[in-house]
Amino acid sequence: MLNFKNFIDYVESQNPHEPEFLQAVTEVVEDLIPYINEHHPEYADLKILERLVEPERVVSFRVAWVDDQNNVQVNKGYRVQMNSAIGPYKGGLRFSPTVNLSILKFLAFEQVFKNALTSLPIGGGKGGSNFDPKGKSDNEIMRFCQAFMTELYRHIGSETDVPAGDIGVGGREIGYLFGQYKRIQNNFTGVLTGKGVQWGGSYIRPEATGYGLLYFVKSIFENENDTLDGKVVAISGAGNVAYYAAEKALSFGAKVITLSNSTGTIYDKDGFTHEKLTYIAKLGRNLESFPEKYPSATFHAGEKPWQFACDIALPCATQNELNEADAKQLIANGCTCVAEGANMPSTAEAIKVFHQAKIAYAPGKAANAGGVAVSGLEMSQNSIGQQWNSAKVDDRLKAIMENIYKTCVRYGKEKDGYINYLKGANLGGFIKVAEAMKAQGVL
Repeated sequence: MLNFKNFIDYVESQNPHEPEFLQAVTEVVEDLIPYINEHHPEYADLKILERLVEPERVVSFRVAWVDDQNNVQVNKGYRVQMNSAIGPYKGGLRFSPTVNLSILKFLAFEQVFKNALTSLPIGGGKGGSNFDPKGKSDNEIMRFCQAFMTELYRHIGSETDVPAGDIGVGGREIGYLFGQYKRIQNNFTGVLTGKGVQWGGSYIRPEATGYGLLYFVKSIFENENDTLDGKVVAISGAGNVAYYAAEKALSFGAKVITLSNSTGTIYDKDGFTHEKLTYIAKLGRNLESFPEKYPSATFHAGEKPWQFACDIALPCATQNELNEADAKQLIANGCTCVAEGANMPSTAEAIKVFHQAKIAYAPGKAANAGGVAVSGLEMSQNSIGQQWNSAKVDDRLKAIMENIYKTCVRYGKEKDGYINYLKGANLGGFIKVAEAMKAQGVL
C-alpha cells in the first residue's frame, strides 16, 4: 500500500529545493495514490509512481554567445526528458531569467499527463534557458539560439524529442533554432513544432492554446445545458494564449473585461471588441496607454484581474499567479468557472477554495492542451509530407478537446454529481502512461 505522506517525503528528499516540482507532484499523487491502492496495487509493486517522478534524462549545458558589443555572455541551457512511454518527448522551450531546474521539471511532469490526455503518441519533456530575450536585438537572439541548438541538437530528433515554443520562444526563435539544427544535421525534418506555415508548420498553431481553452470551457457549460453567450470573462495575460482565448470567447458571445501583464491590468467595463484586441496586440507591453484611446477602460498598475466580478476566470499568464485570496474574491464575486490557460497558475490553496465551493475548476493539463495537440498534429503532417488547411486542423483540435473533456468527466465525476476535473485529468492521463510503462517492463 502506498502512503501519501511517505511518498511526498521521498520525493522531497530526492529533489530538495525544488518547490514548483514538489507542488506539481503533490497535486497529482493526492488523486493517484488512493486510486492505485484500490484498483491497481500492481502499480505500487512496479514502482510506477517512483519512476514517473524521476526524469528519464536531464541534460544541462553551457550556452556561450557574443552580444552586439562583442562581449561574451554565458547562460544555462536545459532539457528535461521526463517520460517516453507513449511516444517521443514533447514539450516547449522556455527562455526566461526565471528558468531553473525545478520549474522545468514541474512543467515536464505536467506535460506527461497533458500529452497523454490528447490521445496522441507523444511523451513529456520541457527545456529552456535563463536567457532573457527582452531588450535583445534580433541578431543577439539569433546568435543565442544558434549557440543553444549547437548543444541541444545531439539530444533531440523527430522520433526522439520534439521541442516547441513556450514563454520567450515564439516563431522567430523557432526559426533560428530550426535553421541551426538543419545546418548541423544537414536534413530537413520535423524536429521542432511551431514552425512557420511556409516551411512545415501547422495552421492555427499560435491560436491553438487559447482556442482549445474555450472549447473546453464551452463543454463545461454545455454539460449544464448552458452557453457562453452573455457570460462575463476575466482573463490574465496579454500574449498569444490570452489574446486568442479572448478572441474565441467573443465569438461565443461572451463579454471579456480584463487582460493583463506584469505591469498591471486593463479593465474595460464595456468589454473588449475585436478592434480593441487588435490595438492591444500593437501596444505590446505598454498596456497603460490603452485607456487613452478607449475611455471605457481603466489601467490598474500592479494589480491582478481577479478583483473584478465575472462568471468565468481564465488565468493565462504564469504559474502561481492566482492565490487563495484571489480565489476567495472570485467566489465572492460570483465566479462559477475557472479554467487554466497557463501551466499551474493556481496555487494549491486556491484550488482547494474552488473545490470547496464546488465550482468548475479546469486544470491546465486538460484545459490548455490545445497547444500541444496542434503541435502533435504538426508532427503528423510533417511525417506524411502534408499540410492541412485551417478548418481541418481546427476540427481536429475541437475533437481532441472534447475527448479530453469526456475523459475528465469519466474519471472525475464524484458521487454527489460534482465533476472534479483535476482528479479526472490526473487519473485519465496517468492510466494511459502507467499501462504503457507496465507493458514495456522495468526501464
